[in-house]
Amino acid sequence: MSKITSENNDEKVYFFDKPENVRLILRIFYSLCVLLLVLDFFVHRHIYVYFESVPTFYALYGFIACVVLVLIAKVMRKVLMRDEDYFSAATQTKTPENEESEH
Repeated sequence: MSKITSENNDEKVYFFDKPENVRLILRIFYSLCVLLLVLDFFVHRHIYVYFESVPTFYALYGFIACVVLVLIAKVMRKVLMRDEDYFSAATQTKTPENEESEH
């Protein structure tokens, strides 16, 4: 990212700090999405299974895959998440006897 120095103070202003830059990037992104959606109706693909011939199949497939990944991550979070003070509690229970090396 490019750094832009502000005129009135010494704080560095980054590219994405300016709302007009964010708007520009989003407009480019949305334009590319629309372009790819339109091209999907004109580009010939070599399909292997019948449902690949459905227009916007790959866009729908990608969207559904992302939604499934988020739902799986929510479930995994419940299984893998530790308490907020997990590491600090572990270091507080250590005694000098436990810190001896096992080498």
